[in-house]
Amino acid sequence: MPRHEVVSPIPGVFYRRPDPDSPPFAEDGSTVTDDQAVGLVEVMKSFHQIPAGVSGTLVEFLVGDEDEVDAGQPVAVVEIG
Repeated sequence: MPRHEVVSPIPGVFYRRPDPDSPPFAEDGSTVTDDQAVGLVEVMKSFHQIPAGVSGTLVEFLVGDEDEVDAGQPVAVVEIG
């Protein structure tokens, strides 16, 4: 099956959940839709959701929670379908 890399649109800090008390947006192995958020990137106290971009199964995250990311850096892999 084809795979899609979900990339960060901006540099900042990657978060897998909307806030510390909430569950993650998605887990490895979960089904996601193209417009579903898989994480957030925070830069200067501004949070930007990162959508999956395709519908399928989230195979794995390539960065950890609270890791710094660059613009265009892959953060997750989704198996299309």
